[in-house]
Amino acid sequence: MDTKELIIESLSKAFAPEHIEVVDESHKHRSHAGAGGGGHFYLYLVSDRFEGLKAVARQRLVYQELAELMGGAIHALSMQTLTRAEARPPQAK
Repeated sequence: MDTKELIIESLSKAFAPEHIEVVDESHKHRSHAGAGGGGHFYLYLVSDRFEGLKAVARQRLVYQELAELMGGAIHALSMQTLTRAEARPPQAK
Protein backbone atom coordinates (compact mmCIF):
# COMPACT_ATOMS: atom_id res chain seq x y z
CA MET A 1 0.00 0.00 0.00
CA ASP A 2 1.43 3.41 -0.93
CA THR A 3 1.59 6.39 1.42
CA LYS A 4 -1.49 8.09 -0.04
CA GLU A 5 -3.55 4.93 0.58
CA LEU A 6 -2.15 4.62 4.12
CA ILE A 7 -3.17 8.21 4.88
CA ILE A 8 -6.69 7.65 3.56
CA GLU A 9 -7.10 4.37 5.43
CA SER A 10 -5.83 5.74 8.74
CA LEU A 11 -7.86 8.95 8.63
CA SER A 12 -11.01 7.18 7.42
CA LYS A 13 -10.93 4.92 10.47
CA ALA A 14 -10.25 7.79 12.87
CA PHE A 15 -12.58 10.47 11.50
CA ALA A 16 -15.39 8.71 9.58
CA PRO A 17 -15.18 11.53 7.05
CA GLU A 18 -17.93 12.69 4.77
CA HIS A 19 -15.18 13.50 2.30
CA ILE A 20 -11.46 12.84 2.17
CA GLU A 21 -9.05 13.76 -0.57
CA VAL A 22 -5.29 13.28 -0.51
CA VAL A 23 -3.11 14.72 -3.24
CA ASP A 24 0.52 13.66 -3.59
CA GLU A 25 2.39 16.88 -4.37
CA SER A 26 5.86 15.33 -4.12
CA HIS A 27 6.61 16.07 -7.76
CA LYS A 28 6.59 19.80 -6.91
CA HIS A 29 9.38 19.30 -4.36
CA ARG A 30 11.82 16.91 -6.04
CA SER A 31 14.90 19.02 -5.34
CA HIS A 32 13.66 20.23 -1.95
CA ALA A 33 16.49 20.11 0.59
CA GLY A 34 15.79 17.93 3.62
CA ALA A 35 12.90 15.99 2.14
CA GLY A 36 14.72 12.78 3.01
CA GLY A 37 12.64 10.71 0.64
CA GLY A 38 9.34 11.50 2.35
CA GLY A 39 6.43 12.74 0.33
CA HIS A 40 4.61 16.08 0.29
CA PHE A 41 0.85 15.76 0.56
CA TYR A 42 -2.26 17.95 0.60
CA LEU A 43 -5.25 16.76 2.63
CA TYR A 44 -8.86 17.89 2.37
CA LEU A 45 -10.87 16.30 5.17
CA VAL A 46 -14.52 16.86 6.08
CA SER A 47 -15.62 15.33 9.37
CA ASP A 48 -18.08 16.15 12.12
CA ARG A 49 -15.35 15.19 14.59
CA PHE A 50 -13.96 18.70 14.03
CA GLU A 51 -17.13 20.34 15.38
CA GLY A 52 -16.27 22.94 18.01
CA LEU A 53 -12.51 22.72 17.41
CA LYS A 54 -10.26 25.49 16.14
CA ALA A 55 -7.98 24.86 13.16
CA VAL A 56 -4.90 24.13 15.28
CA ALA A 57 -6.74 21.52 17.36
CA ARG A 58 -8.05 19.87 14.19
CA GLN A 59 -4.55 19.70 12.73
CA ARG A 60 -3.18 18.23 15.94
CA LEU A 61 -5.75 15.43 15.75
CA VAL A 62 -4.72 14.66 12.17
CA TYR A 63 -1.01 14.70 13.06
CA GLN A 64 -1.71 12.36 16.00
CA GLU A 65 -3.35 9.85 13.68
CA LEU A 66 -0.49 10.03 11.20
CA ALA A 67 2.33 10.13 13.77
CA GLU A 68 3.92 6.89 12.53
CA LEU A 69 4.16 8.26 8.99
CA MET A 70 5.33 11.78 9.84
CA GLY A 71 9.05 12.36 9.36
CA GLY A 72 9.32 9.17 7.33
CA ALA A 73 6.85 8.45 4.55
CA ILE A 74 5.40 11.96 4.99
CA HIS A 75 7.82 14.86 4.92
CA ALA A 76 5.20 17.61 4.64
CA LEU A 77 1.44 17.73 4.98
CA SER A 78 -0.74 20.73 4.25
CA MET A 79 -4.38 20.39 5.10
CA GLN A 80 -7.83 21.84 5.10
CA THR A 81 -10.05 20.41 7.84
CA LEU A 82 -13.75 21.24 7.84
CA THR A 83 -17.00 20.16 9.45
CA ARG A 84 -19.85 19.14 7.19
CA ALA A 85 -21.57 22.49 7.77
CA GLU A 86 -18.42 24.40 6.82
CA ALA A 87 -17.90 22.37 3.67
CA ARG A 88 -21.37 23.01 2.29
CA PRO A 89 -22.01 26.31 0.54
CA PRO A 90 -24.71 28.43 2.19
CA GLN A 91 -28.20 27.94 0.81
CA ALA A 92 -29.61 30.72 -1.33
CA LYS A 93 -32.53 32.61 0.20
